[in-house]
Amino acid sequence: METDSGASSAASKGVRMVHAIYPERDSLFRSIAVSSEVLKANKKYFGVQCTQCGTEMKKLLKCAKCKSVWYCSKECQKKNWSTHKPTCRADERSSGLYKLVRMFSVNPVLMGYLKCGIVFECGLLGNPRIGFDTPFLARVEIAIEPSDPLNFGGLYVNDPTVEEKLEGMLQVNAITPWPSPSMQARLTPKRLNTWREARARYNAEGFAEDPVGLVEFIGHRCTDDSTNSMTAELHIPKMTLLGAMTRAPFTFVSAITGIHKKPLSAASCLEFINSHIRADKQNQLFLRTEMTEQDKEVIRAAGRNEDTFSVRILKEKMEREQLYAGFLQLTRPVVT
Repeated sequence: METDSGASSAASKGVRMVHAIYPERDSLFRSIAVSSEVLKANKKYFGVQCTQCGTEMKKLLKCAKCKSVWYCSKECQKKNWSTHKPTCRADERSSGLYKLVRMFSVNPVLMGYLKCGIVFECGLLGNPRIGFDTPFLARVEIAIEPSDPLNFGGLYVNDPTVEEKLEGMLQVNAITPWPSPSMQARLTPKRLNTWREARARYNAEGFAEDPVGLVEFIGHRCTDDSTNSMTAELHIPKMTLLGAMTRAPFTFVSAITGIHKKPLSAASCLEFINSHIRADKQNQLFLRTEMTEQDKEVIRAAGRNEDTFSVRILKEKMEREQLYAGFLQLTRPVVT
């Protein structure tokens, strides 16, 4: 078994972090990962519409502050400003969420497991109307974490020796369904119209028996629970529904416990997605990027046990996935 181990200044407080790697991790990743060539070819299927008028665009003219809305002209940007202004939040990443969400969305392996998790979370198996005459929306909470778990631990315990420049990777922290008790607000007219158009188009293309909804990718910032997001239509193929119905056990590998099985669920789908991205050491999936201070602060805030939405979402992910089990014991009290 290959083992990476590291000790930070936190070791003086009795903390030693060890990262063990399953010996067959790389071969398992290669056996199911989509090639870089296929992902590059798939990018042409990912389009962006003008936020104001809906025109499909080849050249991106994005909001300079949040980088999460696009316009076909300065005129459309001016018309949309009164609507966009209340939710516009600064993003340190030059392309915002766009490049990472695009590469995630064109990856059939990752999207397949995400759609399976959405089937469970949005109740598609229990209500035959959802996705047909009733819309649904899945909020997918994403974040950027260090690609090296030891650096995650260093940020979590606020180790001052953690390097300033850190390689990060996209992670999916949660799926929140709409409608749900915590999301009672109605869909905006624009989103409702987007869903209706998508539903009609898939009916015409021969997919009348497949559910269609919306997916919103949300990137959280620690300050004031502010967010940036991207929304797209979501087609759930019948084979995904059938796979969710079988609830076949999900096989995982761990350097600590070896091969083990978990029930197929939204939680196990998310854990697979995150571990698959983590295993991509060569950035074959194009889901790695340099971490910003905003990214790092969410993890530090979780270590301080702050009560913000971004921290709660991260803590839920840590409780759900085996990799983080030891970190939760290191939570520091909040200083007031």
